[in-house]
Amino acid sequence: MRKKKIANLFESRKGHLDARVKREFVSNGIGTIPIRVKDYYEVINAYSVKGVETLDFDFVEVLDLAASVMPEECPLVLNIVEDVLSDEERETITETIQDYYAYQLGILEEKVKRHKERFILMSVGLVLTAGLLWLSQGMGELSREILFVLFWFFGDALFDYILLTGHDLRKKKRLAGRLASIKVEFSKAFDDSDYTDKEVNDLYSEIEEDIKQTLK
Repeated sequence: MRKKKIANLFESRKGHLDARVKREFVSNGIGTIPIRVKDYYEVINAYSVKGVETLDFDFVEVLDLAASVMPEECPLVLNIVEDVLSDEERETITETIQDYYAYQLGILEEKVKRHKERFILMSVGLVLTAGLLWLSQGMGELSREILFVLFWFFGDALFDYILLTGHDLRKKKRLAGRLASIKVEFSKAFDDSDYTDKEVNDLYSEIEEDIKQTLK
Protein backbone atom coordinates (compact mmCIF):
# COMPACT_ATOMS: atom_id res chain seq x y z
CA MET A 1 0.00 0.00 0.00
CA ARG A 2 2.82 2.36 0.91
CA LYS A 3 4.61 1.62 -2.39
CA LYS A 4 1.49 2.58 -4.33
CA LYS A 5 1.20 5.83 -2.38
CA ILE A 6 4.85 6.70 -3.09
CA ALA A 7 4.33 5.97 -6.80
CA ASN A 8 1.37 8.35 -6.84
CA LEU A 9 3.47 11.00 -5.11
CA PHE A 10 6.16 10.67 -7.79
CA GLU A 11 3.54 11.22 -10.48
CA SER A 12 2.29 14.38 -8.79
CA ARG A 13 5.72 15.87 -8.06
CA LYS A 14 6.44 19.21 -9.79
CA GLY A 15 9.82 20.15 -11.23
CA HIS A 16 9.31 23.94 -11.39
CA LEU A 17 11.81 24.16 -14.26
CA ASP A 18 11.02 27.76 -15.22
CA ALA A 19 11.43 29.04 -11.68
CA ARG A 20 14.70 27.16 -11.18
CA VAL A 21 16.19 28.38 -14.48
CA LYS A 22 15.22 31.98 -13.74
CA ARG A 23 16.61 31.75 -10.23
CA GLU A 24 19.95 30.18 -11.17
CA PHE A 25 20.74 31.39 -14.68
CA VAL A 26 18.76 34.58 -15.40
CA SER A 27 19.80 38.01 -14.16
CA ASN A 28 18.10 41.27 -15.13
CA GLY A 29 16.49 39.58 -18.14
CA ILE A 30 19.73 38.03 -19.45
CA GLY A 31 20.16 34.25 -19.58
CA THR A 32 23.69 32.96 -18.90
CA ILE A 33 24.80 29.49 -20.00
CA PRO A 34 27.98 28.30 -18.23
CA ILE A 35 29.98 25.54 -19.93
CA ARG A 36 33.34 24.34 -18.65
CA VAL A 37 35.93 23.20 -21.21
CA LYS A 38 39.37 21.72 -20.62
CA ASP A 39 40.58 21.72 -24.20
CA TYR A 40 40.12 23.64 -27.45
CA TYR A 41 38.77 20.54 -29.18
CA GLU A 42 35.95 20.17 -26.69
CA VAL A 43 34.41 23.11 -28.55
CA ILE A 44 35.91 22.84 -32.04
CA ASN A 45 35.52 19.58 -33.96
CA ALA A 46 38.88 17.79 -34.03
CA TYR A 47 38.39 16.98 -37.73
CA SER A 48 38.02 20.65 -38.68
CA VAL A 49 40.48 22.29 -41.05
CA LYS A 50 42.01 25.59 -39.90
CA GLY A 51 40.04 28.46 -41.37
CA VAL A 52 36.85 26.43 -41.85
CA GLU A 53 36.27 25.22 -38.29
CA THR A 54 33.01 23.72 -37.10
CA LEU A 55 31.68 22.92 -33.64
CA ASP A 56 32.06 19.64 -31.81
CA PHE A 57 28.80 17.65 -31.85
CA ASP A 58 28.72 17.12 -28.07
CA PHE A 59 29.28 20.84 -27.45
CA VAL A 60 26.41 21.71 -29.79
CA GLU A 61 24.12 19.23 -28.02
CA VAL A 62 24.93 20.70 -24.59
CA LEU A 63 24.53 24.30 -25.77
CA ASP A 64 21.26 23.60 -27.63
CA LEU A 65 19.77 21.83 -24.61
CA ALA A 66 20.78 24.60 -22.21
CA ALA A 67 19.46 27.32 -24.51
CA SER A 68 16.16 25.52 -25.09
CA VAL A 69 15.14 25.76 -21.42
CA MET A 70 15.94 29.47 -21.14
CA PRO A 71 12.93 31.83 -21.26
CA GLU A 72 12.35 32.85 -24.89
CA GLU A 73 12.38 36.57 -24.07
CA CYS A 74 15.93 36.38 -22.65
CA PRO A 75 18.99 37.25 -24.76
CA LEU A 76 21.72 34.65 -24.21
CA VAL A 77 25.28 34.89 -22.93
CA LEU A 78 27.59 31.87 -23.16
CA ASN A 79 30.16 31.83 -20.37
CA ILE A 80 32.96 29.42 -21.31
CA VAL A 81 34.83 28.58 -18.12
CA GLU A 82 38.45 27.68 -18.90
CA ASP A 83 42.09 28.49 -18.19
CA VAL A 84 43.81 26.76 -21.12
CA LEU A 85 42.83 28.65 -24.29
CA SER A 86 44.96 31.15 -26.16
CA ASP A 87 43.59 34.47 -27.41
CA GLU A 88 43.58 33.09 -30.97
CA GLU A 89 41.62 30.01 -29.89
CA ARG A 90 39.08 32.14 -28.05
CA GLU A 91 38.59 34.32 -31.12
CA THR A 92 38.17 31.24 -33.33
CA ILE A 93 35.64 29.72 -30.91
CA THR A 94 33.59 32.94 -30.80
CA GLU A 95 33.51 33.28 -34.59
CA THR A 96 32.75 29.58 -35.12
CA ILE A 97 29.82 29.62 -32.68
CA GLN A 98 28.32 32.68 -34.37
CA ASP A 99 28.88 31.29 -37.88
CA TYR A 100 27.53 27.85 -37.00
CA TYR A 101 24.24 29.16 -35.65
CA ALA A 102 23.89 31.74 -38.42
CA TYR A 103 24.16 28.80 -40.84
CA GLN A 104 21.61 26.77 -38.84
CA LEU A 105 19.29 29.78 -38.86
CA GLY A 106 19.57 29.98 -42.65
CA ILE A 107 18.66 26.30 -42.99
CA LEU A 108 15.60 26.73 -40.75
CA GLU A 109 14.55 29.86 -42.65
CA GLU A 110 14.46 27.79 -45.84
CA LYS A 111 12.43 25.08 -44.11
CA VAL A 112 9.95 27.63 -42.78
CA LYS A 113 9.69 29.20 -46.23
CA ARG A 114 8.95 25.86 -47.89
CA HIS A 115 6.44 25.00 -45.19
CA LYS A 116 4.73 28.37 -45.68
CA GLU A 117 4.50 27.76 -49.43
CA ARG A 118 2.92 24.40 -48.67
CA PHE A 119 0.49 26.12 -46.31
CA ILE A 120 -0.61 28.51 -49.07
CA LEU A 121 -1.09 25.65 -51.55
CA MET A 122 -3.05 23.63 -49.01
CA SER A 123 -5.22 26.66 -48.16
CA VAL A 124 -6.06 27.19 -51.82
CA GLY A 125 -6.74 23.47 -52.24
CA LEU A 126 -9.02 23.44 -49.20
CA VAL A 127 -11.05 26.41 -50.43
CA LEU A 128 -11.35 24.99 -53.95
CA THR A 129 -12.33 21.55 -52.68
CA ALA A 130 -14.93 23.04 -50.32
CA GLY A 131 -16.38 24.99 -53.27
CA LEU A 132 -16.48 21.89 -55.44
CA LEU A 133 -18.18 19.94 -52.67
CA TRP A 134 -20.86 22.59 -52.42
CA LEU A 135 -21.35 22.60 -56.21
CA SER A 136 -21.29 18.80 -56.47
CA GLN A 137 -24.42 18.12 -54.46
CA GLY A 138 -26.06 16.66 -57.53
CA MET A 139 -23.05 14.59 -58.61
CA GLY A 140 -22.50 10.87 -58.10
CA GLU A 141 -21.51 9.42 -54.74
CA LEU A 142 -18.05 8.32 -55.94
CA SER A 143 -17.14 11.82 -57.16
CA ARG A 144 -18.22 13.37 -53.87
CA GLU A 145 -16.23 10.78 -51.88
CA ILE A 146 -13.09 11.72 -53.84
CA LEU A 147 -13.72 15.38 -53.07
CA PHE A 148 -14.23 14.55 -49.37
CA VAL A 149 -10.89 12.72 -49.32
CA LEU A 150 -9.17 15.75 -50.88
CA PHE A 151 -10.92 18.09 -48.47
CA TRP A 152 -9.70 16.16 -45.41
CA PHE A 153 -6.22 15.82 -46.91
CA PHE A 154 -5.90 19.61 -47.32
CA GLY A 155 -7.43 20.20 -43.90
CA ASP A 156 -5.02 17.79 -42.24
CA ALA A 157 -2.05 19.54 -43.88
CA LEU A 158 -3.25 22.92 -42.59
CA PHE A 159 -3.71 21.52 -39.09
CA ASP A 160 -0.16 20.15 -39.22
CA TYR A 161 1.23 23.53 -40.30
CA ILE A 162 -0.57 25.59 -37.69
CA LEU A 163 -0.39 23.35 -34.61
CA LEU A 164 2.31 20.71 -35.17
CA THR A 165 5.22 20.87 -37.63
CA GLY A 166 4.82 24.56 -38.38
CA HIS A 167 4.80 25.45 -34.68
CA ASP A 168 7.92 23.36 -34.03
CA LEU A 169 9.76 24.87 -37.00
CA ARG A 170 9.01 28.42 -35.90
CA LYS A 171 10.15 27.59 -32.36
CA LYS A 172 13.42 26.10 -33.64
CA LYS A 173 13.95 29.15 -35.86
CA ARG A 174 13.53 31.52 -32.89
CA LEU A 175 16.02 29.48 -30.87
CA ALA A 176 18.52 29.47 -33.74
CA GLY A 177 18.09 33.25 -34.03
CA ARG A 178 18.86 33.67 -30.33
CA LEU A 179 21.91 31.41 -30.58
CA ALA A 180 23.13 33.22 -33.70
CA SER A 181 23.13 36.41 -31.60
CA ILE A 182 24.64 34.84 -28.47
CA LYS A 183 27.40 36.77 -26.72
CA VAL A 184 30.43 34.61 -25.90
CA GLU A 185 32.50 35.32 -22.81
CA PHE A 186 35.47 33.53 -21.24
CA SER A 187 36.25 33.30 -17.54
CA LYS A 188 38.41 31.26 -15.18
CA ALA A 189 35.54 30.54 -12.79
CA PHE A 190 31.76 30.80 -12.94
CA ASP A 191 30.11 33.20 -10.55
CA ASP A 192 26.46 34.08 -10.52
CA SER A 193 26.05 36.73 -13.20
CA ASP A 194 24.70 40.06 -12.01
CA TYR A 195 24.10 42.31 -15.02
CA THR A 196 23.70 46.03 -14.48
CA ASP A 197 21.14 48.05 -16.41
CA LYS A 198 23.96 49.52 -18.52
CA GLU A 199 25.29 46.04 -19.41
CA VAL A 200 21.78 44.93 -20.35
CA ASN A 201 21.24 48.00 -22.55
CA ASP A 202 24.64 47.50 -24.19
CA LEU A 203 23.85 43.85 -24.94
CA TYR A 204 20.45 44.73 -26.41
CA SER A 205 22.11 47.40 -28.58
CA GLU A 206 24.70 44.89 -29.83
CA ILE A 207 21.99 42.36 -30.70
CA GLU A 208 19.83 44.97 -32.46
CA GLU A 209 22.82 46.18 -34.49
CA ASP A 210 23.78 42.62 -35.40
CA ILE A 211 20.23 41.85 -36.57
CA LYS A 212 20.08 45.08 -38.61
CA GLN A 213 23.30 44.07 -40.37
CA THR A 214 21.78 40.72 -41.40
CA LEU A 215 18.73 42.50 -42.87
CA LYS A 216 20.78 44.57 -45.31
